[in-house]
Amino acid sequence: MLRTMLGSLTLLIAVAFATAAPPPTLPKIDPEEYKDKKKAEALAMDLEEQYPAKKRPEAIKMLAAILRGSMMGPGEGWFGPAANRYSYKWLAGHCGADEKKGIDRKTFVGDDLAFTRLDRNGDGTIQPSDLDWSDNNPYVQQYYMVSRIFRRMNPRGDGHLTKQDLETFFEMAAKGKDHVTTDDLRDAWLGGMSGGFAPGDAPSTVTLLKGLYSGEVGSIHEGPGLGDSAPDFTLSSPDGKKTVQLKNLIGKKPVVLVLGNFTCGPFRGMYVDVENVVERYRDKAEFLMVYVREAHPTDGWAMSANSSVGVAVAQPKTIDERRKVCTQFTTKLKPTIPVVVDGLDDKVGNAYSGMPARLYVIDPSGKVAYKSGRGPFGFRAGEMEQALAMCFLEAIPAKKAEPKPAPKKDS
Repeated sequence: MLRTMLGSLTLLIAVAFATAAPPPTLPKIDPEEYKDKKKAEALAMDLEEQYPAKKRPEAIKMLAAILRGSMMGPGEGWFGPAANRYSYKWLAGHCGADEKKGIDRKTFVGDDLAFTRLDRNGDGTIQPSDLDWSDNNPYVQQYYMVSRIFRRMNPRGDGHLTKQDLETFFEMAAKGKDHVTTDDLRDAWLGGMSGGFAPGDAPSTVTLLKGLYSGEVGSIHEGPGLGDSAPDFTLSSPDGKKTVQLKNLIGKKPVVLVLGNFTCGPFRGMYVDVENVVERYRDKAEFLMVYVREAHPTDGWAMSANSSVGVAVAQPKTIDERRKVCTQFTTKLKPTIPVVVDGLDDKVGNAYSGMPARLYVIDPSGKVAYKSGRGPFGFRAGEMEQALAMCFLEAIPAKKAEPKPAPKKDS
């Protein structure tokens, strides 16, 4: 069945960057037909037969996952891990440290700030667990839950929880009492939630198929890989008065590239973490945000969680409309870094596979040193910051490992 479908048309417009591999050609389908689970499973099996597991494109993985009922959860479809030049093994070697003992402050080659950000649990020694951002890591799992709870408690959806917000939440959870219990918190935080979605927000298979084909749930392009040259681009500010060309930022400092959009709730909630990184490294790195296609427009996979915080926009049909929505984003989130707007052809969003959100660290030679997983799950400012910190360390000469003492001879 699939072979007769292939060759129909490419899902999205190809990106004219020499470093970007073309996306797979997905079959032309009528999403409504795949309400039938047997038909959906048959197509998923055909897709997997056509593309062996080791060479299966991310878009094919996601299409098969959706056909089988995926709700876009962590680890499903194309939600794979980040790509990072820097590992614990690399760091230990660069510091001349014994991998088994860990890296203490005396052994570490960088400054106090870098050590603090790499020693994630703050115990005074950098261990492999401090750099582990895999989905089964307890810290990462708790991070997901905290992010969800935060969004439930943030009535404006601006990424800032105030004292008044906490007091309002307490009154709601306590229901007239002077205290709250575990059950009270559970009901307040998790009441009505289904698979992580607020009531009415969980998508159907048809909704996700339409979103995949429109590019709203993510680009089917895979973006540059680790060590690839970062695709160049020139884009304008929201008011259209300024332009930024990426290659003009590359040189003496690493570049942090942030891609996201207004209607992606997790991106809005986590963007403030990016600003915290900016505050710490503003003088040592260049930062740029590219505003991309909306993830949850009112005429697509609409979210009540958006409308409840005053975020309700249709997918822009002109560049002026996209600029206006981007201005709503900058007004609400107040980014301190330059923001530029992708064109309606989604050229940059596709080149970097940056929809709905993604992070990159580009080294001073213009090569990709870190590529986050796809948003929302892979959008982790903490992981990006660790990669950025190690990118700085790469410019510091490596230490030679201390020679191991010779074994004592038996007397």
